[in-house]
Amino acid sequence: MDKTVVLGRTLDDWISRYPLIRDLTALREVAWFNPAVAPASEALGDVGLIAADVADASARLTRFAAYIRRAFPETEGSGGIIESDIQPLPRLQQALAERYGQDLPGALWLKRDSHLPISGSIKARGGIYEVLKHAEDLALAGGLLTLDDDYALLDSDRARAFFGRYSIAVGSTGNLGLSIGVMGAALGFQVTVHMSADARQWKKDKLRAHGVTVKEYASDYSVAVAEGRRQAEADPACHFVDDENSTSLFLGYAVAAERLQKQLAAARIVVDADHPLFVHLPCGVGGAPGGVAFGLKLAFGDAVHCVFAEPTHSPCMLLGVYTGLHDAVSVQDFGIDNVTAADGLAVGRPSGFVGKAMQRLVDGYYTVSDEELYSLLALMERVEGVRLEPSALAGVPGIARVCGERQGYRTRLGLSAEAMARATHLAWATGGGMVPTDEMEAYLAKGRSLLAGGG
Repeated sequence: MDKTVVLGRTLDDWISRYPLIRDLTALREVAWFNPAVAPASEALGDVGLIAADVADASARLTRFAAYIRRAFPETEGSGGIIESDIQPLPRLQQALAERYGQDLPGALWLKRDSHLPISGSIKARGGIYEVLKHAEDLALAGGLLTLDDDYALLDSDRARAFFGRYSIAVGSTGNLGLSIGVMGAALGFQVTVHMSADARQWKKDKLRAHGVTVKEYASDYSVAVAEGRRQAEADPACHFVDDENSTSLFLGYAVAAERLQKQLAAARIVVDADHPLFVHLPCGVGGAPGGVAFGLKLAFGDAVHCVFAEPTHSPCMLLGVYTGLHDAVSVQDFGIDNVTAADGLAVGRPSGFVGKAMQRLVDGYYTVSDEELYSLLALMERVEGVRLEPSALAGVPGIARVCGERQGYRTRLGLSAEAMARATHLAWATGGGMVPTDEMEAYLAKGRSLLAGGG
Protein backbone atom coordinates (compact mmCIF):
# COMPACT_ATOMS: atom_id res chain seq x y z
CA MET A 1 0.00 0.00 0.00
CA ASP A 2 1.27 3.47 -0.91
CA LYS A 3 1.14 5.68 2.18
CA THR A 4 2.06 8.88 0.37
CA VAL A 5 -0.28 11.60 1.65
CA VAL A 6 -1.77 14.09 -0.80
CA LEU A 7 -4.00 16.86 0.53
CA GLY A 8 -4.81 14.83 3.62
CA ARG A 9 -5.49 11.53 1.86
CA THR A 10 -3.24 8.65 0.95
CA LEU A 11 -2.50 8.16 -2.71
CA ASP A 12 -4.24 4.78 -2.52
CA ASP A 13 -7.37 6.53 -1.25
CA TRP A 14 -7.22 9.01 -4.13
CA ILE A 15 -6.85 6.18 -6.64
CA SER A 16 -9.77 4.27 -5.12
CA ARG A 17 -11.96 7.36 -5.61
CA TYR A 18 -10.44 8.48 -8.91
CA PRO A 19 -8.87 5.44 -10.64
CA LEU A 20 -7.38 7.48 -13.50
CA ILE A 21 -4.92 9.04 -11.05
CA ARG A 22 -2.94 5.79 -11.10
CA ASP A 23 -2.12 6.27 -14.79
CA LEU A 24 -1.64 10.02 -14.44
CA THR A 25 0.97 9.62 -11.70
CA ALA A 26 2.67 6.88 -13.73
CA LEU A 27 2.91 9.37 -16.63
CA ARG A 28 0.99 7.06 -18.94
CA GLU A 29 -1.02 8.51 -21.81
CA VAL A 30 -4.71 8.55 -20.90
CA ALA A 31 -8.04 9.72 -22.28
CA TRP A 32 -11.10 10.63 -20.24
CA PHE A 33 -14.44 11.52 -21.78
CA ASN A 34 -16.53 13.73 -19.56
CA PRO A 35 -19.72 12.05 -18.30
CA ALA A 36 -21.04 15.45 -17.16
CA VAL A 37 -21.05 17.05 -20.61
CA ALA A 38 -24.43 18.72 -21.14
CA PRO A 39 -26.38 20.37 -23.97
CA ALA A 40 -24.93 23.74 -24.92
CA SER A 41 -28.26 25.44 -24.33
CA GLU A 42 -28.00 24.45 -20.69
CA ALA A 43 -24.26 24.50 -20.00
CA LEU A 44 -23.43 27.84 -21.63
CA GLY A 45 -25.10 29.45 -18.64
CA ASP A 46 -22.22 28.23 -16.47
CA VAL A 47 -19.76 30.61 -18.13
CA GLY A 48 -21.11 33.95 -16.95
CA LEU A 49 -20.49 35.48 -20.39
CA ILE A 50 -22.81 35.68 -23.40
CA ALA A 51 -22.69 36.03 -27.17
CA ALA A 52 -22.93 39.82 -26.88
CA ASP A 53 -19.64 39.83 -24.96
CA VAL A 54 -17.91 38.01 -27.81
CA ALA A 55 -19.50 40.36 -30.34
CA ASP A 56 -18.16 43.32 -28.35
CA ALA A 57 -14.65 41.82 -28.46
CA SER A 58 -14.95 41.21 -32.19
CA ALA A 59 -16.04 44.80 -32.79
CA ARG A 60 -13.07 46.09 -30.77
CA LEU A 61 -10.64 44.09 -32.88
CA THR A 62 -12.26 45.55 -36.00
CA ARG A 63 -11.80 49.08 -34.62
CA PHE A 64 -8.11 48.37 -34.05
CA ALA A 65 -7.57 46.87 -37.51
CA ALA A 66 -6.39 50.19 -38.98
CA TYR A 67 -3.79 50.54 -36.23
CA ILE A 68 -2.60 46.94 -36.55
CA ARG A 69 -2.35 47.27 -40.32
CA ARG A 70 -0.12 50.32 -39.97
CA ALA A 71 2.01 49.13 -37.05
CA PHE A 72 2.46 45.57 -38.35
CA PRO A 73 2.80 45.57 -42.16
CA GLU A 74 2.63 41.76 -42.21
CA THR A 75 -1.12 42.13 -41.59
CA GLU A 76 -1.63 44.31 -44.69
CA GLY A 77 -3.10 41.44 -46.67
CA SER A 78 -5.75 40.74 -44.03
CA GLY A 79 -6.57 44.40 -43.50
CA GLY A 80 -5.19 44.41 -39.97
CA ILE A 81 -7.19 41.38 -38.86
CA ILE A 82 -5.01 38.80 -37.08
CA GLU A 83 -6.22 35.46 -38.40
CA SER A 84 -4.88 32.07 -39.51
CA ASP A 85 -6.01 29.71 -42.24
CA ILE A 86 -7.15 26.10 -42.13
CA GLN A 87 -5.76 23.28 -44.25
CA PRO A 88 -6.65 19.64 -44.85
CA LEU A 89 -4.22 16.97 -43.63
CA PRO A 90 -5.03 13.89 -45.73
CA ARG A 91 -1.49 12.52 -45.77
CA LEU A 92 -1.07 12.97 -42.03
CA GLN A 93 -4.45 11.33 -41.41
CA GLN A 94 -3.30 8.26 -43.35
CA ALA A 95 0.04 8.25 -41.54
CA LEU A 96 -1.73 8.43 -38.17
CA ALA A 97 -4.02 5.54 -39.09
CA GLU A 98 -0.93 3.46 -39.84
CA ARG A 99 0.90 4.69 -36.74
CA TYR A 100 -1.95 3.91 -34.38
CA GLY A 101 -3.18 0.82 -36.23
CA GLN A 102 -6.79 1.94 -36.39
CA ASP A 103 -9.34 3.33 -38.82
CA LEU A 104 -9.72 7.10 -38.62
CA PRO A 105 -12.99 8.00 -40.35
CA GLY A 106 -13.88 11.57 -41.17
CA ALA A 107 -11.50 14.28 -42.33
CA LEU A 108 -8.55 15.77 -40.46
CA TRP A 109 -7.76 19.48 -40.78
CA LEU A 110 -5.30 21.89 -39.18
CA LYS A 111 -6.07 25.33 -37.74
CA ARG A 112 -2.82 27.21 -38.24
CA ASP A 113 -2.73 29.51 -35.22
CA SER A 114 0.91 28.43 -35.20
CA HIS A 115 1.39 30.93 -38.00
CA LEU A 116 -0.67 33.87 -36.76
CA PRO A 117 1.04 37.17 -37.55
CA ILE A 118 2.86 39.28 -34.95
CA SER A 119 3.72 36.52 -32.46
CA GLY A 120 3.19 33.17 -34.21
CA SER A 121 0.88 31.48 -31.71
CA ILE A 122 -2.71 31.25 -30.48
CA LYS A 123 -1.76 33.82 -27.82
CA ALA A 124 -1.87 36.45 -30.58
CA ARG A 125 -5.64 36.22 -30.05
CA GLY A 126 -6.24 36.62 -26.33
CA GLY A 127 -2.99 38.28 -25.34
CA ILE A 128 -3.05 40.93 -28.03
CA TYR A 129 -6.77 41.50 -27.50
CA GLU A 130 -6.34 42.22 -23.79
CA VAL A 131 -3.56 44.73 -24.50
CA LEU A 132 -5.74 46.45 -27.10
CA LYS A 133 -8.73 46.58 -24.76
CA HIS A 134 -6.62 48.08 -21.99
CA ALA A 135 -5.16 50.62 -24.42
CA GLU A 136 -8.61 51.59 -25.65
CA ASP A 137 -9.95 52.01 -22.12
CA LEU A 138 -7.03 54.30 -21.22
CA ALA A 139 -7.16 56.27 -24.47
CA LEU A 140 -10.89 56.88 -24.25
CA ALA A 141 -10.66 57.94 -20.60
CA GLY A 142 -7.65 60.16 -21.32
CA GLY A 143 -9.18 61.97 -24.28
CA LEU A 144 -6.65 60.55 -26.72
CA LEU A 145 -9.30 58.74 -28.72
CA THR A 146 -13.02 58.54 -29.45
CA LEU A 147 -14.86 55.49 -30.75
CA ASP A 148 -15.42 57.31 -34.05
CA ASP A 149 -11.72 57.98 -34.66
CA ASP A 150 -9.43 56.18 -37.08
CA TYR A 151 -7.44 54.04 -34.65
CA ALA A 152 -4.37 54.35 -36.89
CA LEU A 153 -3.70 57.57 -34.97
CA LEU A 154 -2.44 55.35 -32.14
CA ASP A 155 0.65 54.65 -34.23
CA SER A 156 2.14 58.03 -33.31
CA ASP A 157 4.71 59.54 -30.96
CA ARG A 158 1.92 61.30 -29.08
CA ALA A 159 0.08 58.04 -28.43
CA ARG A 160 3.25 56.19 -27.46
CA ALA A 161 4.14 58.96 -25.01
CA PHE A 162 0.66 58.66 -23.51
CA PHE A 163 0.85 54.88 -23.08
CA GLY A 164 4.43 55.19 -21.82
CA ARG A 165 3.02 56.47 -18.53
CA TYR A 166 1.51 53.04 -17.93
CA SER A 167 2.90 49.55 -17.55
CA ILE A 168 1.75 45.99 -18.17
CA ALA A 169 2.92 42.83 -16.39
CA VAL A 170 2.29 39.16 -17.16
CA GLY A 171 3.57 35.75 -16.10
CA SER A 172 4.16 33.33 -18.95
CA THR A 173 5.76 30.12 -20.16
CA GLY A 174 6.57 31.98 -23.37
CA ASN A 175 3.90 32.52 -26.00
CA LEU A 176 1.51 34.71 -23.99
CA GLY A 177 4.39 36.90 -22.87
CA LEU A 178 5.60 37.18 -26.45
CA SER A 179 2.19 38.35 -27.70
CA ILE A 180 1.65 40.84 -24.89
CA GLY A 181 5.21 42.10 -25.00
CA VAL A 182 5.34 42.75 -28.74
CA MET A 183 1.95 44.48 -28.89
CA GLY A 184 2.38 46.34 -25.60
CA ALA A 185 5.78 47.67 -26.60
CA ALA A 186 4.51 48.73 -30.05
CA LEU A 187 1.83 50.86 -28.40
CA GLY A 188 4.39 52.36 -26.01
CA PHE A 189 3.62 50.60 -22.74
CA GLN A 190 6.36 49.68 -20.29
CA VAL A 191 6.02 45.88 -20.36
CA THR A 192 7.49 43.35 -17.96
CA VAL A 193 7.17 39.64 -18.72
CA HIS A 194 7.87 37.23 -15.87
CA MET A 195 9.13 34.07 -17.57
CA SER A 196 9.11 30.60 -16.05
CA ALA A 197 12.04 28.19 -16.38
CA ASP A 198 10.24 26.44 -19.26
CA ALA A 199 10.37 29.47 -21.56
CA ARG A 200 12.63 29.18 -24.61
CA GLN A 201 15.62 31.52 -24.82
CA TRP A 202 14.67 32.79 -28.28
CA LYS A 203 11.35 34.05 -26.93
CA LYS A 204 13.14 35.97 -24.18
CA ASP A 205 15.61 37.37 -26.72
CA LYS A 206 12.82 38.47 -29.05
CA LEU A 207 11.03 40.27 -26.23
CA ARG A 208 14.16 42.09 -25.15
CA ALA A 209 14.78 43.13 -28.75
CA HIS A 210 11.39 44.87 -28.62
CA GLY A 211 12.34 46.75 -25.46
CA VAL A 212 10.43 44.50 -23.07
CA THR A 213 11.79 43.79 -19.60
CA VAL A 214 12.10 40.03 -19.07
CA LYS A 215 12.47 38.63 -15.58
CA GLU A 216 13.49 34.97 -15.40
CA TYR A 217 12.68 32.44 -12.68
CA ALA A 218 14.14 29.04 -11.96
CA SER A 219 10.66 27.91 -10.90
CA ASP A 220 7.62 27.08 -13.00
CA TYR A 221 4.68 29.04 -14.38
CA SER A 222 2.85 29.52 -11.06
CA VAL A 223 5.78 31.42 -9.54
CA ALA A 224 6.12 33.64 -12.61
CA VAL A 225 2.43 34.50 -12.45
CA ALA A 226 2.58 35.21 -8.72
CA GLU A 227 5.51 37.59 -9.21
CA GLY A 228 3.77 39.38 -12.05
CA ARG A 229 0.66 39.81 -9.93
CA ARG A 230 2.71 41.10 -6.99
CA GLN A 231 4.42 43.72 -9.17
CA ALA A 232 1.11 44.99 -10.50
CA GLU A 233 -0.45 45.23 -7.05
CA ALA A 234 2.41 47.51 -5.95
CA ASP A 235 1.94 49.90 -8.89
CA PRO A 236 -1.46 51.55 -9.57
CA ALA A 237 -0.35 52.38 -13.12
CA CYS A 238 0.41 48.70 -13.88
CA HIS A 239 -2.13 46.39 -15.52
CA PHE A 240 -1.65 42.70 -14.75
CA VAL A 241 -2.74 40.26 -17.45
CA ASP A 242 -4.10 37.37 -15.42
CA ASP A 243 -3.80 34.24 -17.56
CA GLU A 244 -5.61 32.24 -14.90
CA ASN A 245 -8.73 34.39 -14.50
CA SER A 246 -8.97 37.04 -17.22
CA THR A 247 -12.29 37.30 -19.02
CA SER A 248 -10.67 39.68 -21.54
CA LEU A 249 -8.18 37.01 -22.60
CA PHE A 250 -11.01 34.48 -22.72
CA LEU A 251 -13.14 36.68 -25.00
CA GLY A 252 -10.21 37.43 -27.30
CA TYR A 253 -9.83 33.72 -27.88
CA ALA A 254 -13.59 33.25 -28.31
CA VAL A 255 -13.64 35.55 -31.37
CA ALA A 256 -11.82 32.78 -33.26
CA ALA A 257 -15.05 30.79 -33.53
CA GLU A 258 -17.03 33.21 -35.69
CA ARG A 259 -14.07 33.47 -38.04
CA LEU A 260 -13.66 29.69 -38.18
CA GLN A 261 -17.36 29.38 -38.97
CA LYS A 262 -16.82 31.47 -42.11
CA GLN A 263 -13.69 29.51 -43.06
CA LEU A 264 -15.47 26.18 -42.79
CA ALA A 265 -18.37 27.49 -44.86
CA ALA A 266 -15.94 28.73 -47.52
CA ALA A 267 -14.36 25.26 -47.59
CA ARG A 268 -17.86 23.78 -47.95
CA ILE A 269 -17.55 21.90 -44.69
CA VAL A 270 -20.96 21.29 -43.16
CA VAL A 271 -21.29 21.31 -39.37
CA ASP A 272 -24.51 19.93 -37.91
CA ALA A 273 -25.77 16.91 -35.99
CA ASP A 274 -25.14 14.66 -38.99
CA HIS A 275 -21.74 16.23 -39.70
CA PRO A 276 -20.11 16.72 -36.29
CA LEU A 277 -17.06 18.91 -35.76
CA PHE A 278 -14.38 17.77 -33.30
CA VAL A 279 -11.88 20.40 -32.23
CA HIS A 280 -8.73 19.20 -30.48
CA LEU A 281 -7.13 21.96 -28.42
CA PRO A 282 -3.75 21.93 -26.64
CA CYS A 283 -4.24 23.06 -23.04
CA GLY A 284 -1.93 24.78 -20.56
CA VAL A 285 -3.64 26.82 -17.86
CA GLY A 286 -6.85 26.62 -19.92
CA GLY A 287 -7.59 30.17 -21.02
CA ALA A 288 -6.92 29.78 -24.73
CA PRO A 289 -8.67 26.44 -25.30
CA GLY A 290 -11.44 27.47 -22.92
CA GLY A 291 -12.13 30.70 -24.75
CA VAL A 292 -12.02 29.05 -28.16
CA ALA A 293 -14.33 26.26 -26.96
CA PHE A 294 -16.78 28.80 -25.54
CA GLY A 295 -16.93 30.62 -28.84
CA LEU A 296 -17.34 27.34 -30.73
CA LYS A 297 -20.25 26.29 -28.53
CA LEU A 298 -21.93 29.65 -29.17
CA ALA A 299 -21.38 29.24 -32.90
CA PHE A 300 -22.19 25.55 -33.42
CA GLY A 301 -24.01 24.39 -30.28
CA ASP A 302 -24.11 20.63 -29.82
CA ALA A 303 -22.72 19.97 -33.31
CA VAL A 304 -19.22 20.81 -32.07
CA HIS A 305 -17.26 18.64 -29.64
CA CYS A 306 -14.23 20.17 -27.92
CA VAL A 307 -11.42 17.98 -26.56
CA PHE A 308 -8.44 19.29 -24.56
CA ALA A 309 -4.94 17.83 -24.88
CA GLU A 310 -2.15 18.07 -22.28
CA PRO A 311 1.36 16.67 -21.78
CA THR A 312 1.65 13.58 -19.56
CA HIS A 313 3.88 15.66 -17.28
CA SER A 314 1.39 18.56 -16.95
CA PRO A 315 -2.19 17.21 -16.96
CA CYS A 316 -3.53 20.03 -14.78
CA MET A 317 -6.92 20.71 -16.39
CA LEU A 318 -7.74 17.00 -16.69
CA LEU A 319 -6.83 16.49 -13.02
CA GLY A 320 -8.82 19.53 -11.90
CA VAL A 321 -12.00 18.69 -13.81
CA TYR A 322 -11.80 14.93 -13.19
CA THR A 323 -11.57 15.38 -9.42
CA GLY A 324 -13.86 18.40 -9.34
CA LEU A 325 -11.20 20.29 -7.38
CA HIS A 326 -10.14 22.58 -10.24
CA ASP A 327 -7.47 25.04 -9.06
CA ALA A 328 -7.46 23.61 -5.53
CA VAL A 329 -5.19 20.84 -6.81
CA SER A 330 -1.94 20.82 -8.80
CA VAL A 331 -0.07 18.07 -10.61
CA GLN A 332 2.85 18.58 -8.22
CA ASP A 333 0.56 17.58 -5.32
CA PHE A 334 0.62 14.09 -6.84
CA GLY A 335 4.34 14.02 -7.58
CA ILE A 336 3.97 14.84 -11.28
CA ASP A 337 6.90 17.09 -12.14
CA ASN A 338 5.38 19.54 -14.67
CA VAL A 339 8.58 19.32 -16.74
CA THR A 340 7.82 18.94 -20.44
CA ALA A 341 9.19 19.80 -23.87
CA ALA A 342 5.77 21.35 -24.54
CA ASP A 343 6.77 24.63 -22.91
CA GLY A 344 3.50 26.39 -23.77
CA LEU A 345 1.59 23.71 -21.87
CA ALA A 346 3.89 23.43 -18.83
CA VAL A 347 1.33 24.42 -16.20
CA GLY A 348 0.82 22.59 -12.94
CA ARG A 349 -2.35 24.25 -11.65
CA PRO A 350 -5.33 24.94 -13.94
CA SER A 351 -7.47 28.04 -14.21
CA GLY A 352 -10.31 27.66 -11.73
CA PHE A 353 -12.38 30.10 -13.77
CA VAL A 354 -12.06 28.08 -16.98
CA GLY A 355 -12.41 24.69 -15.29
CA LYS A 356 -15.66 25.63 -13.58
CA ALA A 357 -17.05 27.64 -16.50
CA MET A 358 -16.39 24.93 -19.08
CA GLN A 359 -16.76 21.73 -17.04
CA ARG A 360 -20.02 20.77 -18.79
CA LEU A 361 -18.99 22.04 -22.23
CA VAL A 362 -15.74 20.16 -22.88
CA ASP A 363 -16.29 16.61 -24.13
CA GLY A 364 -13.02 15.11 -23.04
CA TYR A 365 -9.36 15.34 -22.13
CA TYR A 366 -6.31 13.31 -23.05
CA THR A 367 -2.57 13.35 -22.45
CA VAL A 368 0.39 12.96 -24.82
CA SER A 369 3.98 12.05 -24.00
CA ASP A 370 6.86 14.30 -24.97
CA GLU A 371 8.23 11.48 -27.14
CA GLU A 372 4.96 11.35 -29.07
CA LEU A 373 4.92 15.13 -29.51
CA TYR A 374 8.41 15.03 -31.02
CA SER A 375 7.52 12.08 -33.23
CA LEU A 376 4.37 13.80 -34.49
CA LEU A 377 6.34 17.00 -35.08
CA ALA A 378 8.67 15.14 -37.44
CA LEU A 379 5.81 13.19 -39.02
CA MET A 380 3.84 16.39 -39.70
CA GLU A 381 6.85 17.99 -41.36
CA ARG A 382 7.61 14.89 -43.42
CA VAL A 383 4.15 14.26 -44.85
CA GLU A 384 2.57 17.74 -44.84
CA GLY A 385 5.54 20.12 -44.84
CA VAL A 386 4.23 22.00 -41.79
CA ARG A 387 6.63 22.93 -39.00
CA LEU A 388 5.27 23.34 -35.47
CA GLU A 389 6.68 23.57 -31.95
CA PRO A 390 6.10 20.54 -29.68
CA SER A 391 3.13 22.07 -27.80
CA ALA A 392 1.26 22.57 -31.06
CA LEU A 393 1.22 18.85 -31.86
CA ALA A 394 -0.85 17.96 -28.79
CA GLY A 395 -4.11 18.25 -30.72
CA VAL A 396 -3.03 15.91 -33.51
CA PRO A 397 -3.73 12.53 -31.78
CA GLY A 398 -7.26 13.71 -30.91
CA ILE A 399 -8.87 12.06 -33.92
CA ALA A 400 -7.46 8.68 -32.83
CA ARG A 401 -8.45 9.18 -29.19
CA VAL A 402 -12.06 9.94 -30.16
CA CYS A 403 -12.37 7.23 -32.81
CA GLY A 404 -10.75 4.63 -30.56
CA GLU A 405 -12.46 5.42 -27.25
CA ARG A 406 -14.14 2.61 -25.34
CA GLN A 407 -15.85 4.57 -22.58
CA GLY A 408 -19.24 4.74 -24.28
CA TYR A 409 -18.76 8.41 -25.13
CA ARG A 410 -19.85 8.27 -28.77
CA THR A 411 -22.83 6.08 -27.92
CA ARG A 412 -23.86 8.40 -25.09
CA LEU A 413 -23.83 11.40 -27.42
CA GLY A 414 -25.54 9.57 -30.28
CA LEU A 415 -22.47 9.77 -32.55
CA SER A 416 -23.24 6.95 -34.99
CA ALA A 417 -20.71 5.32 -37.29
CA GLU A 418 -22.36 7.14 -40.19
CA ALA A 419 -21.99 10.51 -38.46
CA MET A 420 -18.36 9.78 -37.58
CA ALA A 421 -17.65 9.00 -41.24
CA ARG A 422 -18.91 12.50 -42.07
CA ALA A 423 -17.10 14.19 -39.18
CA THR A 424 -14.45 16.90 -39.40
CA HIS A 425 -11.57 16.82 -36.92
CA LEU A 426 -9.67 20.07 -36.48
CA ALA A 427 -6.31 19.95 -34.71
CA TRP A 428 -5.60 23.44 -33.35
CA ALA A 429 -1.92 24.23 -33.88
CA THR A 430 -1.06 26.67 -31.14
CA GLY A 431 2.50 27.80 -31.91
CA GLY A 432 5.63 27.35 -33.95
CA GLY A 433 5.57 29.81 -36.82
CA MET A 434 8.39 31.93 -35.41
CA VAL A 435 10.68 29.22 -34.01
CA PRO A 436 14.27 29.95 -35.15
CA THR A 437 15.63 27.61 -37.80
CA ASP A 438 18.34 26.07 -35.61
CA GLU A 439 15.86 25.29 -32.84
CA MET A 440 13.36 23.83 -35.29
CA GLU A 441 16.06 21.65 -36.80
CA ALA A 442 16.87 20.34 -33.33
CA TYR A 443 13.18 19.52 -32.76
CA LEU A 444 13.03 17.73 -36.10
CA ALA A 445 16.24 15.79 -35.49
CA LYS A 446 14.88 14.47 -32.21
CA GLY A 447 11.53 13.60 -33.76
CA ARG A 448 13.11 11.86 -36.74
CA SER A 449 15.32 9.85 -34.43
CA LEU A 450 12.28 8.71 -32.46
CA LEU A 451 10.41 7.80 -35.65
CA ALA A 452 13.39 5.83 -36.95
CA GLY A 453 13.57 3.96 -33.69
CA GLY A 454 9.89 3.06 -33.81
CA GLY A 455 8.85 5.81 -31.42
